[in-house]
Formats: sequence, structure tokens, C-alpha cells
Amino acid sequence: MRRIKQIDVKRALALTGTFSFLCSCSQACLLPFLTLYFRQLGLSPSMTGIIMGTKHSITLVWSPAAGLLSKRYNKRRVPSQVDASAVPSSSPTVLSVVHSTVSSLVSAERNKRSVNSSGFLASLKEMDIQNQLFFLMLIIVSVWEWTSAPLEWTVDDGLYEYLDYADASDRHSSTGVWSLLGGAFGVGGAGLVVGQLSCLIVAHTSRSAVHFYFYAGLAALALPVAVYLPLYLNKKRDRANRLLKAMQLVHSSPQALLCAFTILLVGVVNSAVENFLLWQMEDNGSTEVHMGLSLALALLSQAAFPLLAGRVSKFLSPGRVLVVGAASLGIQCFYYSFLWGPWMALPAQVLSTFSSGALWWAVGIQCEDIATPGAERSVRRVYSSLCLHLGSALGSFAGGFVVQRFGVTWLYRGVAVGLMAWCVCLPLLQWKAPRQRRINYSRLLAADASEASDSESEPERDWLDKAMEDDRGNNNYERRVGHLN
Repeated sequence: MRRIKQIDVKRALALTGTFSFLCSCSQACLLPFLTLYFRQLGLSPSMTGIIMGTKHSITLVWSPAAGLLSKRYNKRRVPSQVDASAVPSSSPTVLSVVHSTVSSLVSAERNKRSVNSSGFLASLKEMDIQNQLFFLMLIIVSVWEWTSAPLEWTVDDGLYEYLDYADASDRHSSTGVWSLLGGAFGVGGAGLVVGQLSCLIVAHTSRSAVHFYFYAGLAALALPVAVYLPLYLNKKRDRANRLLKAMQLVHSSPQALLCAFTILLVGVVNSAVENFLLWQMEDNGSTEVHMGLSLALALLSQAAFPLLAGRVSKFLSPGRVLVVGAASLGIQCFYYSFLWGPWMALPAQVLSTFSSGALWWAVGIQCEDIATPGAERSVRRVYSSLCLHLGSALGSFAGGFVVQRFGVTWLYRGVAVGLMAWCVCLPLLQWKAPRQRRINYSRLLAADASEASDSESEPERDWLDKAMEDDRGNNNYERRVGHLN
């Protein structure tokens, strides 16, 4: 007999929540501080912007492509295991290499030694130290992102299809909060630990190396969990067609296009915050303790919005919430341009409740309005993956050159003014754009089923009433006959 595999929804949610927590925690230990590390290596703002823009571009293209390939060849478990196993073993090696293609470059620059090599390595050796470091970091980050980019997309697909197979897809969104909590714990904990260390921890190794070791250690902890993740494969679903159909749905709705352009601008502004906020804080006396706690507060504020969603929805429509969220992000950036002390970035992080939490809540409502049955997640990915990463890539490329030319302060003021100007125009455009709300077929079918059950119950009640009346009539007739007799 064929053995039926038992489905345990609670176990699946627990494993996925643990994996999301550990992965987000490991990434938050390093990625927010990565541009600060580039600055310590001597890279210019434009070089930093190019590296981060390349990182977002790889995520934009490779995540959906790798997800499609992993499904087609039934290799969904490979990205999660590769990211959790390859990175821990390679991160310390990469770090040691970086600290050592630095010492050798300095000595080579001092001694002016000539090295006989060919091709790209020859041209690399002839560059100055800064350009050599730039290309070295660009290669490392590109390979790193190519390895880790498919992780979130693949795990999310596998869990959703598993829950959908168990008829529990409505519980899929409950795992998102663990990513935010893991990120807050990782960035806050790493900032507290690294901020307490001396500049050099061992020999010529700076304390920034601790970020890499934290990342490697937590990624190693995620490896055993990745082995048991419930990654179900539904071969009947065609992700490529669903994503294309989702893009067509967004393109066919003026309201959805306005939302997509807003998320594109949000991606541009977010890249300015992610890439250069720590530079601005460092210029104003902040240490990694201040940086870590500020970023942790932002993530916790974003995670707290579901507690306020019910009250906010009573006063503001989803379109207005979208405007408020984007305006809050603009206010944050404008505030960042006037920092004057180590802790001054902390108050603005509370606005992340609206600039991130409320913003994506409004996007979720927009997805439900325009999506056909089964296409909600694909439409959401058009916003969260395509529009956001496209904006982040463009913002990183452009933002680096703006900081190089005008400074971080004017970058924040520029993106704040631009986003606020869009927020002034957005309500008018929303009012002018026709609203094309899709029919929610699942609700319609449920309503039809309830109406059908009601219509079926009415004849049953009529038949019962008639039978009871007939029975009463027979009883009365018998009584009358008995009385006459």
C-alpha cells in the first residue's frame, strides 16, 4: 500500500518561523553594517553605490529565475541548504582574504613591485589600492548575492504550497513577523557586542570582523532547520505564467500602477537610508551601539503596525494609508539630514510603523482588490520584489554619485523633497484614476453556496409545516368522529 504522508501544520509553521528568525538574524548582523565596512576600507560613496546597486540588480533578476528553475527541476531544498552551509564556511575565509588582498596591496603599493600576470588580474594589479578593493568587493558581493538571493523566494513558495495543500494557506502570513523580530534581534545584538570591543581584536583584525563571524555562526544554526523545512512542490502551478499575469493585472489597473510607482520611489529612498544612514550617524558621533539600537527600533516599530491596523482602517482608506506611509518615509529622510548627536536618529525610527508597516499593509489591500483568485501573492511580489528592488538598484547607483558630489545631507534632503512632492500629487491622481475593483470570486462562491443552502432549506421547512398541518387535521377529524359516535 502507498503510505500517505501526514501533514502537520503547526510543525511546518514552527520550523519556518525558526528558519526565518535565524536567517533574518544572521543577515541583520552583517548587511546593515556592510556599507560602513566599505567606508572603513576606503571605498568612495560612488563605489559603494555601485556595489549595492549591483546587489539589488542580482536579486531583482536571479530570485524569480532561480525560484522557477528550482521548481522545474524539483531542487527547492538546494538554495536553502546552500545559503546556510556554504556561507558559514566561506565567510571567515573571505574575511581573512580581504584583510590579508588589503595588507598585500598596501605593501605592493609601497614597494612598487611589478607582477607578471595576464588578463584581468594583470589590469587589476596595475590599478591603485582603492580600485583594486572596489573590484574585489564587487566580485565577492555579487557571488554572495547570487548564492543567497533565491533563499527567501524559494522557502516562501514551498511553505505556501505546503499550507495550501493542507487547506491552511490563510496561516501563511503568520511567519512574516518572525523575520522582523529576527532582524531586530540580530542588528541590535551585533551593534551592542561590536560597539563594546576595541578597534583591533586579534593582531591586525578589526572589530568589524565580528559581524562576519556572527553572520556565519547564525547561518550555521539555520542549516539543521533547513533540512526539515516542509517545501511542498505543486507541479500544477506555473509560477512564470502567474508572475506575468500578475504584471498584466497591475498594468491594467490605474490605481495599481500608481501604487507600483509609489513603491518604486520608496525603493529609491530606502536605498539612500540603507546605504548611507550609518555614514551620517558616524559623522555625528554615533557608535555601532547607537546604530544597532536605532535600526532594531525601526524593525520593531514596523512589526507593531498590525496592532494598529484595525484602528487605522476605520479612519483612513488604503489609498490614504499609502500616502501617509510614503510621507512618513520622506519625513524620516528629512530628519536624517539634520542629525546633531549620537542618539538623534532614534526618535525618527518610530515612524517606521507607518513608513514600512502601514505602507505594506496598504499594498496588501491593493493586491486583494485587483487580484484574481490565487494571484494575490504573485501581485504582491510585483510590488515587493520587482518594483522595490528595481527602485533600490536605481537609487543605489544614483545615490552613490550624489553623495560623492554633494554629500549625504543633500542626498536625504533631495529624496525627501521628491517623495513629499509625489505624496502631494498622489491623492489627486488616485481621485482621478478610475477604480477597477476585481470581483472576489471565492467570496461570491461562498455567498452563492449559503444562498443555495437557504433556498434548499425553505422547501424542507414548507414540507414539514404541511405534514404537521395534515397531522393536526387528521387528529381533529378523528376527534370529531369519536365525538359523534
